[in-house]
Amino acid sequence: MRAKGIGYDTGLARDGRFNRPFDADLVRRELTIIRDDLHCTAVRLIGTDLDRIESAARQAAALGLEVWFSPFPWDRRPEEILAQFADGAARAERLRAAGAEVVFVTGAELSLFNHGFVPGDGLEDRVVNLLASRELVAGLPARVNEFLARAAGTVRARFVGRITYASVPLERVDWAPFDIVSVDAHRSKEVAHGYRDGIRALVAAGKPVAITEFGVTPYRGAADLGARCGEILEYEGDVPVRLKGAYVRDEEEQARYFRELLEVFTTEGVDAAFACTFVCYGLWHREDPAEDLDMASWGVVKVLENGTGETYPDVPWEPKAAFGALAECYAG
Repeated sequence: MRAKGIGYDTGLARDGRFNRPFDADLVRRELTIIRDDLHCTAVRLIGTDLDRIESAARQAAALGLEVWFSPFPWDRRPEEILAQFADGAARAERLRAAGAEVVFVTGAELSLFNHGFVPGDGLEDRVVNLLASRELVAGLPARVNEFLARAAGTVRARFVGRITYASVPLERVDWAPFDIVSVDAHRSKEVAHGYRDGIRALVAAGKPVAITEFGVTPYRGAADLGARCGEILEYEGDVPVRLKGAYVRDEEEQARYFRELLEVFTTEGVDAAFACTFVCYGLWHREDPAEDLDMASWGVVKVLENGTGETYPDVPWEPKAAFGALAECYAG
């Protein structure tokens, strides 16, 4: 596998509030650990704010990491998304022209997270509507591909490097406008029997294949749920406060999931893979299982509510078993 990567959240904002702080020194330290200790050669920088992505991208490039510049439009309309991509592509091109290796990602799962593709005010509504209507599912690819053709043209007018799109399978993307086929490929028990064959089929199509998201959260049974495993939080307003039920923490299940999927990707000829994800700020690790929000976190590190870690005394988190598993796989 050419590019061994991980996703890095620079910050997702809803209603003007970000899900994480953004401190340049902390970002630099985390990206350095990603390079040196996780043995990553690439990082996918995700966020709603282009200033944050650009700042992190410059630091990642200075460390010699391949940068996947990944704006994440959320609850935007098509014209707003295109404007964000135009701005982001110009920023990414400046970075590429200065010598960095940059791939531009024209959004992720746009049909689920934004307006204009599926009826619904938010992600949950859109998913429910899709599940309830075969007609909506059947018509989705045409709407997505019409928009992605416009998006690819917008980006290519400003960015000379390779471009891709982080898709979900139901969008059935036409990859002709893109250089890389990219899929968020979470394995659940429903698709486990055909998972390897699905990856093999993607590679057989001829273009380089990237897995832009794969991972699971650290509790028993999470691997069976795949992309749904994080849906165990109870909220007060929009703040997570506790788990919905009783769960058993199992960091080894998360670690094993990474090992198994990376074996598939390596064996089947995937070009690049990005573990989901490095850190989820706000989802604190606590000793009380009912309030251990980290069990809903995709991160390979657990965020500490107070103080700093022992492994890295200058950061507010501690590595999970998945951190070691990923590092071992990537080092090999």
